[in-house]
Amino acid sequence: MSDDPKNLRPEWAPAGAGSEFASFVSAGVAGASNTVASDFVAPSARAPGVEQLVEGLLSGNRALLARAITLVESNAPRHRAEADQLVRMVVPHAGKSIRIGISGPPGVGKSTFIDAWGCRLVELGHKVAVLAIDPSSSLNRGSILGDKTRMEALVRLPQAFIRPSPSSGALGGVARKTRETMFLVEAAGFDVVLVETVGVGQSETSVRSMTDLFLLLQLAGSGDDLQGIKKGIMEIADLIAITKADGDNRQRAGLARATLHSAVLGLQPFTQGWKPPVVTCSSVTGDGLDSIWHEIEAFKAHCHATGIFQARRHHQIQEWVWSMAQESLIDAFCRSPEVAEAWTGAKLAVQDGRITAPDALAAVLGAFRFP
Repeated sequence: MSDDPKNLRPEWAPAGAGSEFASFVSAGVAGASNTVASDFVAPSARAPGVEQLVEGLLSGNRALLARAITLVESNAPRHRAEADQLVRMVVPHAGKSIRIGISGPPGVGKSTFIDAWGCRLVELGHKVAVLAIDPSSSLNRGSILGDKTRMEALVRLPQAFIRPSPSSGALGGVARKTRETMFLVEAAGFDVVLVETVGVGQSETSVRSMTDLFLLLQLAGSGDDLQGIKKGIMEIADLIAITKADGDNRQRAGLARATLHSAVLGLQPFTQGWKPPVVTCSSVTGDGLDSIWHEIEAFKAHCHATGIFQARRHHQIQEWVWSMAQESLIDAFCRSPEVAEAWTGAKLAVQDGRITAPDALAAVLGAFRFP
């Protein structure tokens, strides 16, 4: 750099460059200090170890929480042992939250609802973690992960944590490691965990097996009244909320509420002894947001009194074990060199018409040996 304080230029600036070359830099302020967030983790050549991540989680360090989730979500084989160890160490500190799955058809306003409702929960003294599942492209496997930009108010609150994750081809509206991520945010002290599904309408049923309560958002006046006579996602809901109940849409929302309430009465409740309430709400005016939380508190009281809550938690662990077994088998199958070799030969044989598809399947499965 030049020593002339009036004309500080980088050493890489071309000789004889004039003012048209944007290479001037300003002199620093004498005595200035660098202010960083208390939970900022400076970049280093070496990633934090499992013990450091656990310590950071338990102390509420948000930066280390994010790095811990990244480790758990990694597909790299070298990270698997560390991720497993991390989950083992945090599980004893997890489980103290209410896990709420939130789903609904496109356009219902899930992110806007979570932004407004999450802020209200923070006002009530809760710490809110949002696990937003973003659909992955079937072509390049990429995801936008733009949920934070649609939760402008909630993302600014220190009592909230928003983590977008790609679905990565996982079915059921959730990501591959959503269960493990829930344990991490619970260990970090978040007592309300919201799992926002990808929102394709009728297939987000996997979130039901990993949450305590399933909140279904519906929209009046766009054909969603027909959901009341459909099976699938309607019959697994514990609470139904008609969104955008404001302005000219308030009356339509009331009519949709009456329609869905009548439909719910004819369905077998997913939670024994609990008929899913149907309420209306507005993310703009805030009307109905408190009533949703009141219904959830009533649901919690009912489940604790009847033993359903503990039984559901045990079932969640069983489902977690089974999903890990399936994932391990598929991963081992896809990484097997014997399977790859058998598939190469079978693929050509099928193409040439020398064998049938069932014969090719038998050859590929026969080559697999679980490590």
